[in-house]
Amino acid sequence: MSTAPTQPAFVLVRPQMGENIGGAARAMWNFGLDRMRVVAPRDGWPSEKAVAMASGAGRLLDEAGLYDSTAEALRDVDYVFATTARSRDLTKPVVTPEHAMTQARALIASGQRVAVMFGPERAGLENDDIALANAIVSVPVNPAFPSLNLAQCVLLTAYEWERQVTETPPEVLEFAGTRFANGQEVEKLGDHFEERLEEAGFFFPPHKAAHMKLNLRNMLSRLPLTLVDVQTFHGMLRQLARWKDKSGGSS
Repeated sequence: MSTAPTQPAFVLVRPQMGENIGGAARAMWNFGLDRMRVVAPRDGWPSEKAVAMASGAGRLLDEAGLYDSTAEALRDVDYVFATTARSRDLTKPVVTPEHAMTQARALIASGQRVAVMFGPERAGLENDDIALANAIVSVPVNPAFPSLNLAQCVLLTAYEWERQVTETPPEVLEFAGTRFANGQEVEKLGDHFEERLEEAGFFFPPHKAAHMKLNLRNMLSRLPLTLVDVQTFHGMLRQLARWKDKSGGSS
């Protein structure tokens, strides 16, 4: 007994352009998917244009299953999603790509075989195709222009599949040869600011000086200062002091 696959099959139904098949292969491989099935491609198979567009994902095309009909391509599948942007005269649950891929992972984890159908470029999936699906995947796009390129739709779905398991933080700060300044470094910067500002007569009137210094420290503590930032501020303050000495204190 063969082992159930660990990812869904992406089924391209009657694709019209080899370039879009290659683009779909590339999009799939971007997110670690390699189970492609192609149903009755208009321009025949194999396709030189698909290979050229697939770039480094040509292996997916070499291993892709070729089928004469949608029903044949889905014969061994337990649960099928159909991607379409248009309303149809068929009663089926309609889900977002995110929910579809969450559901797909749960189904596959339980040992079921899952497929996602993508229609031809000109008109999308026909009702006869959609009738074979368990659910419809609808991308929330501009209702005045809902048509997505085949490879774009594959990319969106593949991204949602991979996003379910990839713990990527929403924001990462890239340090260019530095690190965040620690508490002592920020404290010494505050001391330096106070020293220079005292010399400049900034803390005036005297009865407000303590509160002004507290605000300065509070401001510095709120800033996500790096060590380079702190060193730059120290350099600026030292340069201002040198300029003051050279100018004799005049402004």
